[in-house]
Amino acid sequence: MQKQCQDGFYTTFSSYPLMLDYHKEQSKNSRWVKARVSDLEIQPLGKGSALSTDLPAFASGTTQDAVDDTANNLGLAMRVDGELFPMRMTAYKSLLDRAKIGGTALPKLSREVLAEVLNACLRLYSADALLLIRDEKVAAVHSGDAVDYSVLPIDELLTALKTKLDARFSGNEFESGYCDHAMVSAAWTMSDQKEDLLGAYTKLLDSQGKTAMASKLTPGVRFMSSDTGVASAKVSALLVSGKRSIHIGGCIAVDHRHQSKVSDFDTALDQLFAQFGDSIAKLQKLLEIHLDYPVNAMTRVCKKLSLPKKAAVEAIAMYEMAYGGGPATAHDVFLAMQEIPFILRTENTPESKMLVIEENMARALSFRWSDYDLAKAVSY
Repeated sequence: MQKQCQDGFYTTFSSYPLMLDYHKEQSKNSRWVKARVSDLEIQPLGKGSALSTDLPAFASGTTQDAVDDTANNLGLAMRVDGELFPMRMTAYKSLLDRAKIGGTALPKLSREVLAEVLNACLRLYSADALLLIRDEKVAAVHSGDAVDYSVLPIDELLTALKTKLDARFSGNEFESGYCDHAMVSAAWTMSDQKEDLLGAYTKLLDSQGKTAMASKLTPGVRFMSSDTGVASAKVSALLVSGKRSIHIGGCIAVDHRHQSKVSDFDTALDQLFAQFGDSIAKLQKLLEIHLDYPVNAMTRVCKKLSLPKKAAVEAIAMYEMAYGGGPATAHDVFLAMQEIPFILRTENTPESKMLVIEENMARALSFRWSDYDLAKAVSY
């Protein structure tokens, strides 16, 4: 069983109160520390390094588990205001941003050399950094300028969203929640609003003989955010059918920038109903786009989106077997693409990766499908 200090830790939630309580506790125990970039000091913490067996060198409360896990992952520690902390993998990109360096060669360096390079670069800059210290490690090294990074506490975002859902979408039900060190997500369904949100779409499906599918669909929303720079605070539209969900595009998003506040997220939520309707309209429009070469179109779209090759090829083959020639629409292909996340889940793909893939797939709703509906076959 993984411990909360370990980089690979994640947890799921079966109810909203459990998720909210978890994030309230997390907010209470997290430290946001401002420091000059030039004052930050990086030390090597790889396997066999002197630090890896010197627990007293670290800040109070640091456990050997956190040190060992860091030695197996990022292999770096940071000294800030006289205290030394292990660094989480989630902090790596923002650390490079503060040092204003990058490149594929850096991860190949020994931890000792990488620490030297980082320290030499960090000392050049007098700007402020905003550090997130959570679960015994430095989790992010954001810019200390509120224009570049604004803290939006997860528990406050969740509270704002739930309040707005209760006011506008009565009877909403919490489906699931997820949290790891990089991102947070939660999903709700709104079965009482099916007619309001999906009425025109399901009637069109009925008229095309897709009654079984129409009857199973329930509108829903997915919340995502991150304290480590992975995602803005956003709410996206979902269609839920049994245990499957189809991501159909972003509704509202507030970046962790430009001095944003939770109140900005709350205000943006007022557009949720209208933006959900826009996402449904895009999906509905796919029913009107007829394809002459749907298998080729599906292959090209999957390739354009850089979807995982093995799962995409399997889903394309399944659609090709089921298609059997005849008329097809972009809507048929988009639904066939939904086999990809299903396949990936059966292979135990991490939830954080699944969230990114599903969000990416929704981009297909805005494609000009004629660009992909070509006679010439394409290999993936």
